[in-house]
Amino acid sequence: MSLRHNTRIVVKVGSALIAPGNDGCSAKYLKNIAQFIQNCPQQGQQVILVSSGSVAAGRQWFDVDSPTKALKKAMAAAGQNDMMAIWAKLLDMPLAQILLTHADLCNRERYVSIKDTIESLLEHNVLPVINENDTMTSEELKVGDNDNLAAMAAAAIDADTLIMCTDVNGLYDKNPHQYDNAQLIQQVNEITSKIYSMAGGAVSATGTGGMLTKIQAAEKATAHGIDTLIINGFENASFEQLLAGKNPGTHFLANIEPLSPAIHWMTHTVKERGEVIINDTTTTHFASDEDMLTSGNILEVKGQFSAGDTILVSTDDGTKVAKAKTNYSSCLLNYIAQEQDDENTSQSYFAQNDSIISKEHLTVLENE
Repeated sequence: MSLRHNTRIVVKVGSALIAPGNDGCSAKYLKNIAQFIQNCPQQGQQVILVSSGSVAAGRQWFDVDSPTKALKKAMAAAGQNDMMAIWAKLLDMPLAQILLTHADLCNRERYVSIKDTIESLLEHNVLPVINENDTMTSEELKVGDNDNLAAMAAAAIDADTLIMCTDVNGLYDKNPHQYDNAQLIQQVNEITSKIYSMAGGAVSATGTGGMLTKIQAAEKATAHGIDTLIINGFENASFEQLLAGKNPGTHFLANIEPLSPAIHWMTHTVKERGEVIINDTTTTHFASDEDMLTSGNILEVKGQFSAGDTILVSTDDGTKVAKAKTNYSSCLLNYIAQEQDDENTSQSYFAQNDSIISKEHLTVLENE
């Protein structure tokens, strides 16, 4: 592949590169990445940087071997300035810090606002530096790793390429740290269960992501038509090859027929807040123009959600059928599901043609 034909690139850099000793930021491995980023505008390319490292950078001020979640948030708050400062030192361009939570990306209005803000920054030659807002996130609101955050950001701003920098040369058929005969996979045409089986655990003690999260991110990005690469960020040769139009790692090819932006957002960004189990025969509704789901189709309601939240629709055999915005709360749907034998109760809450969801807020999920 050649980056020369791509105009918008997202570069994701992990904590192991920014704070290799897990005790503060270091420029040791970042100089090559910074030089690459600075070379991109000379080739007519825009860059968005997704940078981990705030927790690892702030750890130096906390003498704790096993920090609690609250302490990690404090470390992130203390280390965020250092992380931005080292990029400001290495990059000869203005920077803009953007801290996101998953809740920001799941809210359509905020999602569009993020896109507009980044577009404005790029238009004025300001480099956006994105990180998860670790200080403010909760388990419910966080993405959890910057690989998937980078993929979501890349989709939001219609990037051409996502580059994830790690400490190995790419995806191998087995763990290269454990097997000398591990073979590098240079090109992935389709992300299947076999590709996922090649992913092991986290590759470093510093970061929160491993090869698994990178494949998840690649699946999100390629579904939006974004070419995705996993490269060795510790090696200057990786960036030299990129600039020369060569593939230095593993290239996940973009889907030829990408999902529409709205469907991609619903499928790969929005988290479901609950689940509705339906009868298997009901799935035929998703291919028709009729109202799809009424109270009579419900077998079970799981989780707590409000009207307007996104839910997962599954069949009783466990097949995930769709994600959609619900027109009714879990409380009401639970009550109706429990009273299915009483026709008067059911009809008193739902008109005969009232649908729990509608086609305007639906994405049908593909199942292998």
